[in-house]
Amino acid sequence: MAKTESTFKNMVLSLTLISLGASTCLGFVYQMTKAPIELSVLNKKLAAIKQVVPEFNNNPNDEMYRLPTDEGDSLDVYPAKKDGEIVGYAVNTYTKKGFSGNISLMAGFKPDGTIINITVLEQKETPGLGTKMTETAFKDQFNDKNPAEFSLKVKKDGGPVDAITAATISSRAFCDAVHRAYNTLQKGGLK
Repeated sequence: MAKTESTFKNMVLSLTLISLGASTCLGFVYQMTKAPIELSVLNKKLAAIKQVVPEFNNNPNDEMYRLPTDEGDSLDVYPAKKDGEIVGYAVNTYTKKGFSGNISLMAGFKPDGTIINITVLEQKETPGLGTKMTETAFKDQFNDKNPAEFSLKVKKDGGPVDAITAATISSRAFCDAVHRAYNTLQKGGLK
């Protein structure tokens, strides 16, 4: 086989063919993995909803609606129903006030606004300190408390919440995210 001459035209043609082949392979892999990734995200969301609200027999994801917050954004609200009657609301909430940035939670509320349970979806807090917000010893102190009567503030700020030792900023951020969810749900009108 004869060696092709190294000209600008041949180099452009070679790079174009290689780029087309690589992008075709990448597009094929994307299409093959798109549905499984979406299913995995949906299953993770449904598992979080199941952790924070009582047993339900509807699909909260299908009935999801968004409520505006005071900060100009909105939160996703997932109504959980048992035989057509609301048993709770799962609110996908967040705060940017964490020590290491964004903290994302799924907070469950009874129709009267009482907190059922909270689960941490995403956080990047300091390992061994702020990450303790995922442990039941911290997050369970919010269960069965109604923020209308239970101040969502740490003891250092005059509230009843036991902060995580050496992680007061993370504890305050957790309270802020729950408070944001509660306020949004109350202002949006519990359905």
